[in-house]
Amino acid sequence: MAIARSIAARAWAFPATLIGLVLAMLVVTTGGHVRVVDGVVEAADGALARWLRLRARFCAITFGHVVLALDRDTHRRCRAHERVHVRQYERWGALFFVAYGVSSLWQRLRGRDAYRDNRFEREARRIAGV
Repeated sequence: MAIARSIAARAWAFPATLIGLVLAMLVVTTGGHVRVVDGVVEAADGALARWLRLRARFCAITFGHVVLALDRDTHRRCRAHERVHVRQYERWGALFFVAYGVSSLWQRLRGRDAYRDNRFEREARRIAGV
């Protein structure tokens, strides 16, 4: 039963994972690297990392079962937090994109920080112990 549940969770999260895999291919083709850790694809460095350093507020982002980060050290530091997001994708599937955005918008409308106060980020920090 656990195997069937795991397959179903991966299938439910697959649309988001597919986006992550496309971005991971971009990482590889621009000088970065990809590896699989505990069933999750981790991509880092390359042009994506350079773009994140210039434009983003975050150092890692999860798409289904793919985590993109600035570098390997960032993967190591953020692994527990990003794995919570992997589990969130398994629960929400592609609806996670909408749910995350709605949570951010709700926080912004309440005068709070759209990222730090987002319910999914709070859950990830709480579970990961960060």
